[in-house]
Amino acid sequence: MTFRNGLASLLRPEDSVLVLIDHQPYQLANLNSHDPQAVVNNTTALAKSAKAFGVPTILTSVIAARGGLIFPHVTDVFPDQEVIDRTFINTWEDRKVVDAVKATGRKQLIIAGLWTEVCVAMPAIQALGEGWDVTVVTDASGGTSVEAHEVAIQRMIRAGANMMTWLAVVSEWQRDWARTEHVAELTEVLKQHVGGSGIAYLWEQQLLNTPVPGNAG
Repeated sequence: MTFRNGLASLLRPEDSVLVLIDHQPYQLANLNSHDPQAVVNNTTALAKSAKAFGVPTILTSVIAARGGLIFPHVTDVFPDQEVIDRTFINTWEDRKVVDAVKATGRKQLIIAGLWTEVCVAMPAIQALGEGWDVTVVTDASGGTSVEAHEVAIQRMIRAGANMMTWLAVVSEWQRDWARTEHVAELTEVLKQHVGGSGIAYLWEQQLLNTPVPGNAG
């Protein structure tokens, strides 16, 4: 087994390409491994972060005429981008998607989707076999049960995939707070999508802008 370690194994925005797979109403209706709203939030945050860091993002659905359109929370982040609609359950068998990924020239393939055990596992395992460096974003994905999601993760790990949450991905893209190019956009994402930490940041800003009462005397 080849271990994923060392500085070069960390994600870099200039080498990353993100594929968001089947974040659609039909799949969300039977999402039972996570709180559905959390997955929508996490996927939206991941999409916004990718845009902020200039990471190419491919959006793909499966038979959208029946399964529904990708959540507007995601497509609104990329308003002018075509969603690639497939018939293949396995995204990596769809030539249009694979060609779009290859056209970016990036090697770090990041995948999130619904459901983990089907529409994430299949392309991840195939891409790994073709030599891609694959990361799966587990909290922007979800399965039909906790067991289905966890077994799929175990299967992909055995195949060589890297598992991360969306905030961990974004943190590796940022890596150093001295890199200020994307800090403003990243801060907006954190404020809107990281729950308590985002609210605490807003509170901190409030306190910093609150005049200190004068001494009565």
